[in-house]
Amino acid sequence: MTGIMGLSKKNNFVLAIRDADVVAAALRQALAEASPEERPGLERAAALVESTAAATESQLRARWVRSRLTDVGFTGDITSVSAVKALRQAEPQLSLLAAVQLQKDAAAHPE
Repeated sequence: MTGIMGLSKKNNFVLAIRDADVVAAALRQALAEASPEERPGLERAAALVESTAAATESQLRARWVRSRLTDVGFTGDITSVSAVKALRQAEPQLSLLAAVQLQKDAAAHPE
């Protein structure tokens, strides 16, 4: 996920777009048609998709926040005011309220 839809100064809801079911179906199809040499890799890929598909929206937002903070070079405490500032630097369209809520998601779901 490279972005979270729905965040703006006037709009604080988050819409997480998930297509893990589409990816899982494609992997199952590929696995059904796979040669014995391809099976181990496809089985591993299918297991990874299933494990990530089980993530809650809050966990997805937490992962997104961490990736955005990493992109701007933030390495400090995720619960700090500096983290909110860095998140808003990474995503200037975020309102303060949205950034704080996203920060709470990240703090509630440590890596």
